[in-house]
Amino acid sequence: MDTLVRTRRGLRTPEAAPRRLAVPDGMRAPLGCDAVATPAELGPLVMPRLPRVGCVYADEAHWWWIVPSDSDYALPWPSPSRYATGALVPGSPHATPGLIHRPDGTLPYTPPIPLYLTLCRLTGTTPTWSRPISA
Repeated sequence: MDTLVRTRRGLRTPEAAPRRLAVPDGMRAPLGCDAVATPAELGPLVMPRLPRVGCVYADEAHWWWIVPSDSDYALPWPSPSRYATGALVPGSPHATPGLIHRPDGTLPYTPPIPLYLTLCRLTGTTPTWSRPISA
């Protein structure tokens, strides 16, 4: 019986493989692609606050904003947002993020600094460059 218990503890539900958010046909990404995830309930609050909105994907739990690669360089994105290098989003057996906004033109990017500042404002987070330096 003890062996059965140990065996069952090792069982896990297989997780779906991460998926890369694809740039829509006719668009190009000369700066590479990463993505910033926000909880779905923040998405509609973020969109009208941005000067330009690039490609945005959504599933039941998150909205994913396409940003240029390395938009996390020296920039910790405020919680509960998450940064996804290479626009690789966690796999889900329930939903695949779908494109909900496509910008005019050929570039898929949401400008990262306005997105960062908007997320800081909505989450009550002080931007990192505004924080006092600790001694």
